[in-house]
Amino acid sequence: MMQISESHLQKNSLFNSMNRFIGAVNNMDQTVMVPSLLRDVPLEEEREMAALKSSGNSDIEDGDMYSYYQLLKSIRCDIEWGVMRAEKLKESRGPSSRIDSEEEESEVSSEDDEVNLQKQFQFHMTGLHGVLSKLTQQANTLTNRYKQEIGIGCY
Repeated sequence: MMQISESHLQKNSLFNSMNRFIGAVNNMDQTVMVPSLLRDVPLEEEREMAALKSSGNSDIEDGDMYSYYQLLKSIRCDIEWGVMRAEKLKESRGPSSRIDSEEEESEVSSEDDEVNLQKQFQFHMTGLHGVLSKLTQQANTLTNRYKQEIGIGCY
């Protein structure tokens, strides 16, 4: 009985969510042999993708499956190799903003820090798990749509 509970908990771990997403994007990448065929194929034809587009995601400017394909691959690279853009952004802020943030941090008590850090961590873990689940679903949907477009037939 203990193994069932542990395996259920492991299924919902962030690590497994990342692996499922990376696996879905790798499958998508291996399936989509000619990404340019995704150009001008609108996202609206699938409810899930239409919902994502209407949620205000600015990374999907063209509104076609090709731009979403590129976005999913980019997110996979960020997960696998780290987000270098965040480091470059921190460096571009300059020394004055670092000093301001250090002063703000010193004003908060260490006990509050521990409680806040735990709450922030739980909040972000839950959010990241949810986002990765949705992105995994989107990668699988895109893969199936591509198969339909080229006539492989995954109906």
